[in-house]
Amino acid sequence: MGRTKKITSSILLTTESRMAKVVTGPTRFTHPEWTTSNLTKYANAEVERAAAERLVDESKRLADETEKTTEKTQRDVNKKLEQRLDDIKYWKKELDDKLNGLAIEIDNLEAFKTRVEKALEATAEPLHIARQCLANREKRTDIDLVHDDVQKQLIKEVETIEGVQALLKRTLEQSIEQIRLNKKAKYQLEKDLKDKFEAVNIDEYCAELRNNSAGLGFTQGAAKIEANSVCPEDWQDYSDANINKAERERQSSVDLRSLIDGILQQTANDMRKQCSEVNFSFQKRINETKDSKSKMEDHLNKVLGQIKEIEENISRLQKAIGDKEQPMKLAQTRLDTRTNRPNVELCRDPVQYKLIEEVGQIENSVLNLQGRLAQTEDSLKGLIRNELALEEDIAIKSNTLFIDDVECMGMRKSINIQNF
Repeated sequence: MGRTKKITSSILLTTESRMAKVVTGPTRFTHPEWTTSNLTKYANAEVERAAAERLVDESKRLADETEKTTEKTQRDVNKKLEQRLDDIKYWKKELDDKLNGLAIEIDNLEAFKTRVEKALEATAEPLHIARQCLANREKRTDIDLVHDDVQKQLIKEVETIEGVQALLKRTLEQSIEQIRLNKKAKYQLEKDLKDKFEAVNIDEYCAELRNNSAGLGFTQGAAKIEANSVCPEDWQDYSDANINKAERERQSSVDLRSLIDGILQQTANDMRKQCSEVNFSFQKRINETKDSKSKMEDHLNKVLGQIKEIEENISRLQKAIGDKEQPMKLAQTRLDTRTNRPNVELCRDPVQYKLIEEVGQIENSVLNLQGRLAQTEDSLKGLIRNELALEEDIAIKSNTLFIDDVECMGMRKSINIQNF
């Protein structure tokens, strides 16, 4: 019974509510509320419009400011690029000038190196000739195998040329090393110049780019400092160091060329001087040998003449001794015959005494002539020994003259020591 009551009450409420809506309709506002609502909307719209106008004005101003800032920044960038290009071109010119100077110096030093090589080659023949002269002079014989001034000067010439060769070899090694250092410095300059050339091309390309240039695009992460980049001071110091290094090597090369020039002149003068000393000694010795040989030939001619005279004298003495045979026979025959006189006629008369005196005289004459013959024969032997000695010494002198004048001086005439 209670449940039925609740259901009935609910139905009644629903019915009343529907009846009230039908009577009253949509919600109604008052005129002031309508007026207030309009005024509020006007005000809100005005505020929003004013804010929008300010935003538009500020946006235009911001756009103008950013445009001017961007343009200013671009001008600054362009100016910096121009300055950077000027800096790179300045150092590029410095490097290029230094490179040209170093390249010329390398060519000059190469030419001097060639001079040293040719000078070293030119010492080979004089050294060979000097040594050959020493070897040839060992073929002198007997008394002419003397350690004379020629021998001393030849030994000194060999030592001089060997010293020149050692000095030229050291100089050649220095030249080769300096050329290597020059080329190393040149390589650094060329490498630096190549980098500068690429940098100029890149920065000139960047300087020519404009906002409307083709190929522009966004690059993520482009706005950064590269980890392996260097500061301008280090960049400048790098090129400056390369230039200074190249200049030091170039100056060292110039100094070395001056040293080489002095060495070449001095060594050539030393060799020419010693060659003249040797030739002078040779000529002096040759003249001495010729003079000695000439005197020996004169003495030989005199000895030969004396030998002829001695031989003639021997013949005369032998004839004189032979001529005494008949008188001796005659005297002895007379004495022997007179011994046959008979009796008292066997008298010691003056004839007997004279015959005995004659035999004694003839015997003394023969003895004297034989003694003189022995002396003459001894003299002949001495002259013959001197003849042989002179002929032998003349042959020795002829051999010495052939060695010194023909073999040695013949070779030495080909020595022509010019300035290296």
